[in-house]
Amino acid sequence: MLVVTTENVSGFRVRETKGQVFGVVVRSRGIGGNLMAGLRSLAGGEITEYTQMLEEARRHAVDRMVRNATIMQANAIVMMRFDSSEIGQTMTEVVAYGTAVVLEKAD
Repeated sequence: MLVVTTENVSGFRVRETKGQVFGVVVRSRGIGGNLMAGLRSLAGGEITEYTQMLEEARRHAVDRMVRNATIMQANAIVMMRFDSSEIGQTMTEVVAYGTAVVLEKAD
């Protein structure tokens, strides 16, 4: 499935708009990961434990969004965006969302 952040896709036109589609993931690092990240934050620089967690969460959110668009019988998602927020001090919510559409080749 084609997933783009743009409204239009070169060489295609939207034949049908299926509607909004999203994928949600809530993640928390374990106590060990939080401890290591806390120690790393004292020295400064990138906190790889959180970077890895967020990259994985984004991939899972996109996978869930694509699965939902497939159920809607879409073949593409346009205007895809990410949003994230913290839940408490230990959890992060990542949402991938966009518009599920059916694209066809432009004449």
